[in-house]
Amino acid sequence: MDTTKTPAPTAPEADSSPADLKKAATDETTAPAAADTAVTEEVPGEELDADLDEELDELDAEAEEQKSSGVASGASAIVAAGLSLVALSGSWTSRVIGERETLKGQISSATATTTEDKIEALYGNAWHMTALFNGVLSTIALLIAVFVLARPAFGAPGRTLPTWVRSVSWAAVVVAAIGVLAFAFMYVLSLPVAPAA
Repeated sequence: MDTTKTPAPTAPEADSSPADLKKAATDETTAPAAADTAVTEEVPGEELDADLDEELDELDAEAEEQKSSGVASGASAIVAAGLSLVALSGSWTSRVIGERETLKGQISSATATTTEDKIEALYGNAWHMTALFNGVLSTIALLIAVFVLARPAFGAPGRTLPTWVRSVSWAAVVVAAIGVLAFAFMYVLSLPVAPAA
């Protein structure tokens, strides 16, 4: 039976001198330090801080731009909804324009010879001017609301409007579209005809 020991595979060879063992140990301890300095030389701490500062500045600028565009979109949506409601219920300006046309019609109806001419002079122009003015207001409200809804499609990809801005804009689109249709119908609607005597 063989009682000789074979050296372990990881153990240093038996015939290695103490100087060789010391050199191997020194190489092992200096290798990680050299690797650390190589990494530090490639990406210095100052460069890393500068890169992080640049990225933070870009993110802050994007956040500020989104905030300002969100405020503008929200304000535009509210203006569109307000204009559409005012137009549909009848604005003070359209009432004043209608009364002015009625006054002009009263003056010109003195020379009218037929009943149809008197009705046209007293009510026709006032009716048409009121419908025209409120129809223009509804159209402006509709255009503003559509612009607010379409704006993110032409901006930065992935940017969306807040939910409340989209809701107010869609409400403005619906009310303004109803106003445009109602006032277009009111404008083309014929005046009443007096019964024949």
